[in-house]
Amino acid sequence: MGERLKKKVAIITGAASGIGAATAELFAREGAVVLVADRNAAGAEATARRISPGGEQARALRVDVYEEADVQAMIRAALDAWGRTDILVNNAGVGSDMDIRSFTPDEFDRVLGINLRGPLLCCKHALPAMLDAGRGAIVNVASISSTCGIPGQSIYGPSKGGLLQLTRQLAVEFADRHIRVNAVSPGTVETPLIGGPVHDSERLSDEHKWLRARHPIGRFGQPVEVAAAILFLASDEASFITGANLAVDGGYTAQ
Repeated sequence: MGERLKKKVAIITGAASGIGAATAELFAREGAVVLVADRNAAGAEATARRISPGGEQARALRVDVYEEADVQAMIRAALDAWGRTDILVNNAGVGSDMDIRSFTPDEFDRVLGINLRGPLLCCKHALPAMLDAGRGAIVNVASISSTCGIPGQSIYGPSKGGLLQLTRQLAVEFADRHIRVNAVSPGTVETPLIGGPVHDSERLSDEHKWLRARHPIGRFGQPVEVAAAILFLASDEASFITGANLAVDGGYTAQ
């Protein structure tokens, strides 16, 4: 076990699978205790059990970040269990491929509700404990869609663009109180959001082939590769970094 997050308390949303689960497991290996939060209660429990079968280092909680009462309960659970909240990772998110010509208000509310309102609520309720402690780190999981126009992401892209601006706003607002707020922007990563691992080139959809060709590194990313970037930004190694957006995208946004 490492010590980069020794004795830190971390809350990670969307941690039942994909980037969130990989981040929770990596944080725990580096010494943190972790609250594994997700709408998928069974998945959150499975992640927590992998980390800590006895529950000493990880606990699971069903949380819908759209619901303020759920978010408040999440912060209370961390404080009741461990007395503080040092790190918040806003990873919970949903995708959408709805075209601007066919999107509905319900789809807008669903995507913006999870991808932007959710992190806003999580920050709102995590910040008081961080301010009381005199320090904290927040990492928002944005996307290459926050800075690039990508066909078919007329709703998803703006939701992540808003999250990136929230990152900058909070970074400036709370820097003098020792709260750091940063973002990571993954490229296409093999998570449930894209259907899981993509190994068979012959069976790739046309969309996946197009996306893979746009990544100069020649492949999609793995959840642990994004988790490593989140770990860095959450750790004291990034003590002079706030308001940053770290692209973890195989060169996508360098073009």
